[in-house]
Amino acid sequence: MTTLQRVPALGTHPTAGRNPGRAETRELLSRATYDLLVVGGGILGTSVAWHAAQSGLRVAMVDAGDFAGATSSASSKLVHGGLRYLQTGAVKLVAENHMERRVLARDVAPHLVNPLTFHLPVYRGGPVGAAKLGAGVFAYSALSAFGDGVGRVISPARAAAANPALRTENLKAVAVYYDHQMNDSRMAVMTVRAAVEAGAVVLNHAEVTGLRFTHGRVTGADLEDRLDGTEFGVDARLVLNATGPWVDHLRRMEDKGAAPSIRLSKGAHIVLKRKAPWRAAMATPIDKYRITFALPWEDQLLLGTTDEEYTGDPADVRATEADISQILDEAAHSVRDEHLSRDLITYAFAGLRVLPGGPGGVEKAKRETVVSEGSGGMLSVAGGKWTTYRHIGRTVTAKLAKLPGGPLTEDMEPLDRLPRRIPLPGVANPNAVAHRLLVDREPGQRLDPLTARHLATHYGALSFDIARLANEDPALGERIHPDGPEIWAQVVYARDHEWAQTADDVLRRRTTLTVRGLDTADVRERVESLLAGRRD
Repeated sequence: MTTLQRVPALGTHPTAGRNPGRAETRELLSRATYDLLVVGGGILGTSVAWHAAQSGLRVAMVDAGDFAGATSSASSKLVHGGLRYLQTGAVKLVAENHMERRVLARDVAPHLVNPLTFHLPVYRGGPVGAAKLGAGVFAYSALSAFGDGVGRVISPARAAAANPALRTENLKAVAVYYDHQMNDSRMAVMTVRAAVEAGAVVLNHAEVTGLRFTHGRVTGADLEDRLDGTEFGVDARLVLNATGPWVDHLRRMEDKGAAPSIRLSKGAHIVLKRKAPWRAAMATPIDKYRITFALPWEDQLLLGTTDEEYTGDPADVRATEADISQILDEAAHSVRDEHLSRDLITYAFAGLRVLPGGPGGVEKAKRETVVSEGSGGMLSVAGGKWTTYRHIGRTVTAKLAKLPGGPLTEDMEPLDRLPRRIPLPGVANPNAVAHRLLVDREPGQRLDPLTARHLATHYGALSFDIARLANEDPALGERIHPDGPEIWAQVVYARDHEWAQTADDVLRRRTTLTVRGLDTADVRERVESLLAGRRD
C-alpha cells in the first residue's frame, strides 16, 4: 500500500522552514567540524547526504554548480528495470531495478514518479525478432512480479490506434511493457530537501578550490562562493568525492599522480512540441546494444539518446548539430516524419555517463557504481542511475561504517535499524492534491486545471504552500508564460525553499520553462528580478 503520510524528520535543521541565506549557510559550514563532507550534489551526492544524515551523521554537502545541474538533470527521465540488460543475462540486476522502481513509485515518491506504457516496434529486417521480444517483455514483467501488467505482443493496427505517430511501414508487431518516468531535476531538489530535513547543511554554487589535510589525511576543503567570490572552508572527518564527471579532477587534488579511474559517455536528447497525444512511449532497437526512445514527457516529446565516448572538458558538453541529426534519424525508424520537424524542437541537452575504466566501446561498458579510497583517505564514488539512486546511497553510507579504523562507526545509527522506505517531502496522491487545489480556493482565485495538475505532480502536498503564496499575492498566481502551466509563485518558492540562485536554476531545473522553449527575455528578466528580492 502506498505510504501517503509524511515521516517526521530524523534530525532538526537549525534553520528549518525558509532556507537560510548564503552568508548564514557559509557561517554554518565554516564554524563546525562535520562528520561527512559530500562534494557533489547530483544523483550520488544527494542520496548519500540524505541517508548519512538519517543515520545520525553531521553532514555538509556542496556543489560547484546547482544541485543536479549537470549530468543528473540530463537523463532520459526514466525509472526503469532495464529491459536491454536481459540480453546480457543480468537477470538479478533487472529484478533489483524493478524492486527499487516499485518502491519509488509506491512509497518514496508517488507524487514524482509516473507510470508509463512502452511500445517496442519490430520491423522487417530489424535487429530483433518479434518472438524473441515477446519472450523478453514477458520475462521483464515476470521479474517485476507482474505488478504493472503482463508484457505481450500486439498487432500493428492496435499499436497505431494508441499512438498515431507510429510508423507502420514494414511493421511486423509491437511488444508492450511497463516502466515509470519522472522529472530528474525535481527528484534531486526533493532529495536535497529531505537531506536538509534530516539535518544536513547544503550549499550550491560553491566550488572546491583545494583540499585540507591533517597528517596526510584529507580533513576538509577550501571553497569559493561562485556567486560573490567569498572564500571559506569546511572541516570534516571524512570527505566523499561524488562529483560525477569531475571525480578524477578532485582525486588529483588529493594525489597529483592519481591515475584516471573513469571514462565518459555522452548522451544527448532533444525536446519537441507534440503534434498529437501519445498514449505510450516508444523504445526502438537500433542495433544489438542500443535503443532509441520517444517519450511523452512534460506535455512534450523527448527523443534520445546517443552513446559515444567523450574526452573533452565536462563543463563544455552540449548537444551538437551532429547529435540532433543522429537522434532525429534514429527516431525516424518508428516515428512519422511530421512529428520530427526541426521547427518543433524546443530544447536540446546532453549529459555525461560516468563509467568505470576498461577496454571496449562505451556502449558495452557496465553501468555500475564504483567506490574507491585515495591515498589521503578521501572516498570517491562514481556511476549510478536514478532508478537505484536510493539503494546506492544506502550502500555507500553503509560502507562509511566499515572503513578501516571506523572513524564514523560509533556516531552512526545502523541503516538496518532505520525505516527502509522513508518518503521524500510532499509525498501524497497527486490526483487528490490536484483535486484539492481546484476546489479549496475562492472562485476568483482558483488555479486552472493544467496548473493544478502540474503542481501536484511536481511538488505533491507542498503544492499547497505555493497556492498559499498565490492567495496572498494574486499576481503570483498568474502564469509565467501563457503556453506553460507554471505560475510566478513557483519562482518565489524556488528562491526561498529550493536554493534557486540564478535564472537557469529556476527556468531549467525548478520549472520546465526552458525545456518547453518558453525561456524568453521578458520571462528571464522578471525571474531575475524576483530572485534579487532576497539577498544576504
